[in-house]
Amino acid sequence: MNKKKFSASTWLLFLIPSLLGILLFLTPIPIPNAETGETEWMVTVAVLANWLAGNIESVVPWIMLAILTIAAIGSLVYITKKPNKSDDVPFFDKLFNVSLFWTITRVLAAVFAFMVLFQVGPEAVWNENTGGLLLSGDGLLSFLFTIFLFAGLLLPLLMNFGLLEFFSSLMVKIMRPLFRLPGRSSVDALASWVGDGTIGVLLTSKQYEDNKYTQREAAIIGTTFSVVSITFAIVVITEVDLGGYFLPYYGTVILAGIILALIMPRIYPLAQKPTTYMDGSSQESQSEEVPKGYNAASHGLELALQKANRNRSVTEFFKDGFKNVLDMWIGVAPVVMAFGTIALILAEYTQIFAILGTPFVPYLNLLGIPEAADAAQLMVIGFADMFLPAILGAGLESEMTRFVVATMSVTQLIYLSEVGGILLGSKIPVNIFDLIVIFLLRTIIALPIIAGVAHLLF
Repeated sequence: MNKKKFSASTWLLFLIPSLLGILLFLTPIPIPNAETGETEWMVTVAVLANWLAGNIESVVPWIMLAILTIAAIGSLVYITKKPNKSDDVPFFDKLFNVSLFWTITRVLAAVFAFMVLFQVGPEAVWNENTGGLLLSGDGLLSFLFTIFLFAGLLLPLLMNFGLLEFFSSLMVKIMRPLFRLPGRSSVDALASWVGDGTIGVLLTSKQYEDNKYTQREAAIIGTTFSVVSITFAIVVITEVDLGGYFLPYYGTVILAGIILALIMPRIYPLAQKPTTYMDGSSQESQSEEVPKGYNAASHGLELALQKANRNRSVTEFFKDGFKNVLDMWIGVAPVVMAFGTIALILAEYTQIFAILGTPFVPYLNLLGIPEAADAAQLMVIGFADMFLPAILGAGLESEMTRFVVATMSVTQLIYLSEVGGILLGSKIPVNIFDLIVIFLLRTIIALPIIAGVAHLLF
């Protein structure tokens, strides 16, 4: 087979945006923390998002209220319009023409935001530990506003200029047998691990919409690799007063994460997800075989250069970026606000997580974890918010138990106030029942691994 020749401009079009994407999304840089004096490692996109969030802290909750209100009103206007069944659906149709359930979710999110900012209605909604935690100036929604802005605008650097095509060919012999995933998913996994789970979910959702992942692959990546950033992991271990154990702690997170990534795609519910693409085509119709006359690197390079050559328009680059931003602001932010607030209300004002945690008492006793009765509810409360187990676990006397709680809270990965809410708001084919089952399975499987390391350390 004759290999194609490409011009110097095509090579530059592949190399420059791809290297920029790697630097912005995949390369952590040291950032001094003004408050603690310590150095934190963050990817540049997260640094930009934090910088902007800090500069617009006083107004960003009001901006989010406006966005949530637009999402609610737009969906109510479109609810009387029949869904567009054609292949070429206008962008705003896709943005606002959602089902009744998601319309109600968007309306609820706007109502919650109004109650938080004006502190009206039941305090359970606008309390600083519930809706206020999400919509304060330095809250989660403020960060999501800025991370969606920068990540959405700059995501075409990773997606449009051949980087994913190159890795798709290069990594397929590792990702496919180990994790049942295509080679291109290695970029998503890396973006999640070294960057932020939010970025990973955004990247995965966009590729699923472009028919690059099957339903099963998108669900596996979104629920298995969307890990919190290293910086946030440091915050968690510091909260339980075990900052000196960061290296063994994060090493345990990686160990448990890899074992879970090997197991979860092979069991229910992920193993039962269809192997068809978003457009209904089958997995067999998209081959990952390397043609004769090529090796994995040369084939990946040719695919990458072909992709770059098709994306020469600067206008299309920014158009794609702005669509990404609006899709996340309108589609995802309301889900995080609605589901996150409800989950935090349940955690703060009810005993539901204490009751749900009861079955973990004998399991923790069996694994030799001290203060099992107190730690049991912390095994499930992380489903509401990942930081809650660390906050509540800080008062435990046993260092071993605090270590287990902190490590488990990061390893569980699915929590409704961020990653869980973002997954539900994205196009990735998972529902609330899937997330509950995946959360519980990750907890049950990871506990013996984390407990084993804890016994070696303490």
